[in-house]
Amino acid sequence: MSAPVSTVEDAIQAALATVNDPEIRRPITELGMVRSATIAASGVVRVELLLTVAGCPLKDKLRSDITTALAAVPGVTGVEIDFGVMTPEQRQSLQSQLRGGGASEEPVIPFAQPGSRTRVYAVASGKGGVGKSSVTVNLAAALAARGLSVGVVDADIYGHSVPRMLGADGRPTRVEDMIMPPQSHGVKVISIGMFTSGNAAVVWRGPMLHRALQQFLADVYWGDLDVLLLDLPPGTGDVAISLAQLLPNSEILIVTTPQTAAAEVAERAGAIALQTHQRVVGVIENMSWLELPDGSRMEIFGAGGGTAVAESLSRTIGAQVPLLGQIPLDTRVREAGDAGNPIVLADPESPAAQALGTIADRLALRRESLLGKPLGLKPAGR
Repeated sequence: MSAPVSTVEDAIQAALATVNDPEIRRPITELGMVRSATIAASGVVRVELLLTVAGCPLKDKLRSDITTALAAVPGVTGVEIDFGVMTPEQRQSLQSQLRGGGASEEPVIPFAQPGSRTRVYAVASGKGGVGKSSVTVNLAAALAARGLSVGVVDADIYGHSVPRMLGADGRPTRVEDMIMPPQSHGVKVISIGMFTSGNAAVVWRGPMLHRALQQFLADVYWGDLDVLLLDLPPGTGDVAISLAQLLPNSEILIVTTPQTAAAEVAERAGAIALQTHQRVVGVIENMSWLELPDGSRMEIFGAGGGTAVAESLSRTIGAQVPLLGQIPLDTRVREAGDAGNPIVLADPESPAAQALGTIADRLALRRESLLGKPLGLKPAGR
């Protein structure tokens, strides 16, 4: 005997509520995307679904997820989906819902708000070529693999490389004036490279760089992130200064190699924290040594650079700056990055992946500061 229609319809709504929009990561029923869902006497369910934009790149993903969810409902014999597009008014309402305020409000940077629980790490280096971007994407992938909600801003506007190294080949989707970032390996990512054609160069002066970073932080819908990583350009230029202005609570991770010349300029990149009043979380030494087949190590770039930077910054800043880890030189790190599959996922047992994983663990387990946060304590009544 078949179940009552009302029960089947309730089950259909419950099944649709398990389907998340691939970009927003919230139920399609909650986002107002399901216009209607009806079941015929034959057991075929017909769903009218409203896409946020015409030509949604993840339309097939939605079709597959909805079909799978509804096929599991007893009494359903087939699924038909008619796709429509939200009206401007519906998109405006969705934007207001996601931002948690009125549609007319100016976009704000959620990570700069007093109640934000997102840990923001700016990955910096004194010079290029030390593997800063590689460290960033691997830490992001490792943190996401540990169950954290992670985002990456490719703030290296001139030398953007994060999308390729994360395998993020999708394009952002715009809902009104809000940008939905592509995801790869569970990491949300945004980069200027997603808005340029081919491998075009970006030729901008300081004010344009500041505006781009501001848009990446305010106009992109990040959702509730546990960790946001920013891959900064080398040195202490405009982007580093803009970051300190836009996200004064961000903390700095310094990447260097053991080489003395690299360590010296890395110290300057870290010392900017004195002027911007930011905290330096620690130093990461990359390309520390090459492990040879006989088990010995060849220190191609010398030794001690990471320790020297950590000790120097500790003295300069007046607070302990630890050496968070040393990552060995491994061609597989480069190969994995070129393939868009970070080494921590492609070969998690490799020495480089193990070192990166240990650093990710240290970042994931850092305690939140209670400074400025209400504890909900109330005086006892008389």
